[in-house]
Amino acid sequence: MTPAENKTFWNRDFILAILGYFFLFMSISLFFLYPLFFERFGASESRIGLIMGIHSLTAIFVRPFFGRLIDVRGRKRVSLFGIGLLFVTVPLFHLVRDAGILPLALRGLTGLGWGISMTATITICSDLAPVEKLAHSMGIVGVAGLVASALGPLAAEETMRRFDFTGLFVLSSVFLAAAFFFILATRESLRADAHQVKRRTSVFRHLSVPGVLLIAALPVFHGAVRSAVVYFIALFGRSIPIGRVAPFFFSFSAAAILTRLWIGDLSDRYGRKQVIFPAACIISLNCVLISSVRSQAMFMLTGFIGGFGQGLIFPALSAYIIDILGRENKGLALSLYLSLFDVGMGMGSPFFGWISDLSGYRTMYLIAGAILFLFSALFALKAPLPPSQLGEAGGGKGRTRR
Repeated sequence: MTPAENKTFWNRDFILAILGYFFLFMSISLFFLYPLFFERFGASESRIGLIMGIHSLTAIFVRPFFGRLIDVRGRKRVSLFGIGLLFVTVPLFHLVRDAGILPLALRGLTGLGWGISMTATITICSDLAPVEKLAHSMGIVGVAGLVASALGPLAAEETMRRFDFTGLFVLSSVFLAAAFFFILATRESLRADAHQVKRRTSVFRHLSVPGVLLIAALPVFHGAVRSAVVYFIALFGRSIPIGRVAPFFFSFSAAAILTRLWIGDLSDRYGRKQVIFPAACIISLNCVLISSVRSQAMFMLTGFIGGFGQGLIFPALSAYIIDILGRENKGLALSLYLSLFDVGMGMGSPFFGWISDLSGYRTMYLIAGAILFLFSALFALKAPLPPSQLGEAGGGKGRTRR
């Protein structure tokens, strides 16, 4: 019996893989505070932004290429390679003495290692969960990332207070060593056979050009709207004024975690598109609610609703793209999904910033909600069903066939 065929969701190897992903994410989230390092050098905001942003840009561009290697060469091998690259790179941050080319190059290398290891490790986790709980496994992976992104900056702040940035780089290496150990201890996940590898050359052949564009565009639009919330909500809260904005992020994360743990398998039971559209509607409605916020209680409520919608759409949409491209192309599917979402985050930030400059934050959130709703409605009407659902579309069953 392979790990994926084990009906117990919390099997040994799934737990090991999740722990590997958690410590991998922790090692990267420590660097959320890295911009503070450059204050001592008087670096400009644009220079700091370039150094920090090159990490994400490198990860975006490398994922599709290594996504194919994940399917061909094996998930575990590629994951360990990416973690190893990070483990070699992080100690070199001890040599940084200015905001010049060295930190820029090192951040580019960490983006390369992160893009490779993150995608491969998520693929390992999804392989080790029961086959009929693909979306649920993606939700659990998301929970590990959310927890790590919350704990990482706290650990970084405490470490810097005691040991300065030297301690931060050492702690990041320790987390990477833990991630490497847990992935190494995980049993090898399934690899595609020769027939499946051959099929990969025609992975998009069964899709029309409009279908491909619709599938690719939804993660971009979702990422763009997410950027409007994540990057501008603090500025919006200060402009009202609301007071503290931390409760918004707390309620958002709490709702996303609870949703993925309890009902993250909705699309496994009722179908991907049947969950994607309502989840997008919830996020769209929440943008409208944000535009009308005038109290702290309402501010926290919108955080909870936004997290609920996010908790639903991520596992359903990522599993939908995997189903469309085929389980044998899971690494490629996940790499494309993550890259498209990040492209949306990157494009959405300047676009919605421009909208807010013209019309204010309230109008910006109204427009963001309208854009996501309209495109999601088009997606629900025109996007293709996964091949596994086509045979049941006329039978009245919402459940995805396995």
